[in-house]
Amino acid sequence: MTRTTGGASDREGSDALLDERVRPAAWRNPVPSDRYDLVVLGGGTAGLVAAAGAAGLGARVALVERARMGGDCLVTGCVPSKALLRSARAAAEARHAPALGIRVDGIDPDFEAVLARMRRLRAELAVNDSAERFRSLGVDVFLGEGRFSSPEAIAVGSATLRFRRAIVATGARPTLPAIEGLDLAAPLTSDTVFDLQHRPASLVVIGAGPIGCELGQAFARLGSRVTLLGRAPAVLPREEPAASELVARALERDGVRLVTAATVEKIEPGRDGAPARVHWRGPGAPGSTDCDAILVAVGRTPNLEGLDLARAGIETRSGRLVVDERLRTTNSRIWASGDVCLPDLFTHAADAASRLVLRNALFSGRGRYGDLLVPHATYTDPEVARVGLDPAEAARRGIGIATFEVPLVSVDRAVLDDAGEGFLRVHVRRGGDRILGATAVGSHAGEVLAGIVVAMGAGIGLGRLSSTILPYPTLSEAIRKAGDAYQRTRLTPLTKRLLSTWIRLRR
Repeated sequence: MTRTTGGASDREGSDALLDERVRPAAWRNPVPSDRYDLVVLGGGTAGLVAAAGAAGLGARVALVERARMGGDCLVTGCVPSKALLRSARAAAEARHAPALGIRVDGIDPDFEAVLARMRRLRAELAVNDSAERFRSLGVDVFLGEGRFSSPEAIAVGSATLRFRRAIVATGARPTLPAIEGLDLAAPLTSDTVFDLQHRPASLVVIGAGPIGCELGQAFARLGSRVTLLGRAPAVLPREEPAASELVARALERDGVRLVTAATVEKIEPGRDGAPARVHWRGPGAPGSTDCDAILVAVGRTPNLEGLDLARAGIETRSGRLVVDERLRTTNSRIWASGDVCLPDLFTHAADAASRLVLRNALFSGRGRYGDLLVPHATYTDPEVARVGLDPAEAARRGIGIATFEVPLVSVDRAVLDDAGEGFLRVHVRRGGDRILGATAVGSHAGEVLAGIVVAMGAGIGLGRLSSTILPYPTLSEAIRKAGDAYQRTRLTPLTKRLLSTWIRLRR
């Protein structure tokens, strides 16, 4: 088979274009203004949204970034990971093609070409986050280490940026757990995994949350032997148990070895090219496995080092910023947004939080982060998407709910696409149709959930969704079917008798 491997020149070209846009070598920082309306510390999603929004409103804005514009989302997060997942899904679809009547002669993922595609797309999309674009929006972009020099000023090199308001949006980094031998094993994280040049023949993933499950499945589909180790009794432990079970079955079908309720005790680094050995303790007998690479995905730590927060009167607690419900720090002039302070580590959460912070900081708004409706999705196959309360959280809060479930096997489009595994569950307040939360599992679950998120935000009850006209056949029909299920509960025996009597009287 002819292989279209992305060579070193392609890789270097894409990476050079990325750097030219998000960390240009020839960049010269501007002369600071006397005082800025807003200084944003951090050029990831949260910082970029805040800076662009404030400049668009006529504010005098400075943005400080110490590494590369675009932050995790562009460089090491959403963009590269979803590009990798798309290629992995193509390989899985090709393997499944015979079930759809399509003969495929061999599946041979070209890992180097997959990475080359990812790097090319990342460099192309980087134009949206580029230093030059933000300068064109009227933002003074300073590339370099920023730190507070007073409660009203940030220093970048020899420049001092005085501000009326500031936002800390410095993001977070992968957490490395204290495991004997881990530091000697050169572990990969979400920050470094996309720097790989070749596919590891065998990979151990430590952590069975969204990142671990997504990348573990992707590498398995692309040909690596993957062992996934999770501390919790199930993968994706924050999801509804039925969702977790569906994802676990899908991972195992793709060849992932799952070991849950496991604690990694020791790692023996390989020497002279030999594989490393990972030892763990689980509910049964202890286990171990050899591997060519280790990926750690157990959480994230806020980036607060080197900011000189104390000089600005900004307090921290247990390594995290102290912020109020409006995302204001203990310095009333300074706010925070994004992964550095939020409980929801998602790009869309950072975007929404920065819009809220702009209203609060520049216009004396009173918006609270806790009032935002923040959905999330895990892009395994099947996807898992959730918004609002689930039954466990509702029980903890003492809220009575009723749940309406639509199996995807009852949705024609899912059946036609051979994607009937999954469901949509909508949770409403008991005795009414106010939607309190929902979980979708299946192909494009995040897209299906969007309709529920809009309904919740607009205060539209589940009953009204029954009369919503949606294209046929689409997966979104599951939403209407959930509405129909609610409406059927209103047809009590008494109501049915009254309606039958009315029909007879009109004959």
